[in-house]
Amino acid sequence: MPPRFRFFNRAMKFSYAEQKTQRHRLLRILFRVFIFVLVYNALSSFFFSMRVLENDTMRPGLRPGDRFILSSFSLYGLLDRFGLPPSRIPLKRGNIVLVDLGEKNGAGALVLDGVVRFFTAQRVSLIDQDERFFMKRVIGLPGDEISMTNFVIRVRPGGESYTLTEYEVSDQDYVLDIPQVPALWDDSIPFSGNLDRLTVGEGECFVLSDDRSNTNDSRTWGPVPLPKVAGKVLFRYWPLTRLGRPGR
Repeated sequence: MPPRFRFFNRAMKFSYAEQKTQRHRLLRILFRVFIFVLVYNALSSFFFSMRVLENDTMRPGLRPGDRFILSSFSLYGLLDRFGLPPSRIPLKRGNIVLVDLGEKNGAGALVLDGVVRFFTAQRVSLIDQDERFFMKRVIGLPGDEISMTNFVIRVRPGGESYTLTEYEVSDQDYVLDIPQVPALWDDSIPFSGNLDRLTVGEGECFVLSDDRSNTNDSRTWGPVPLPKVAGKVLFRYWPLTRLGRPGR
């Protein structure tokens, strides 16, 4: 007997009650998988998400292939529509954040993308990650005055009279990759290592790459609106040899 008929032959040996029990068992399994995926997507949309760093713009501390758990600010974005000030988002100088510069997708697309990313261990996404999501470090908060000379960032916190380096105002220790600038570059080039004094506006933050060479960040984008901050890195879970809170 051909293999395809053997399966049906075996199935016919079950009584009607047994077949009904098998169908109910399969439906229960499918329902549990559906609920699990639904809960996972709700949690990843409003509370946490997992991301893979795809480039080397945050070297030397973060490397391509590193995997992170991030707190999500989607809930804050939703509450902002109902009057919650963007400044309530809990960011500190030195935090590593996920910046979302893409167009807003519909809820269906985000749910489907979350399912695909979950079942492929973050390896496949329906949304172009390279053109949309960027991991950067927060340097300035609303009201801060930012300037840079020879890649040395100085920050005057909003409402204060003193100016400190980015390390002195940060709550984290981190190492930067400072490039050698070609001799012909002048201050008009964003990656020259110099930046005229600017003030971060209300509802914005100033972000930079740890690799301070020609990588896009607030030197080219300008300050980033807080609703564009999609999450804050909490924990690196892969590779196991560098497990823990990144950025130190």
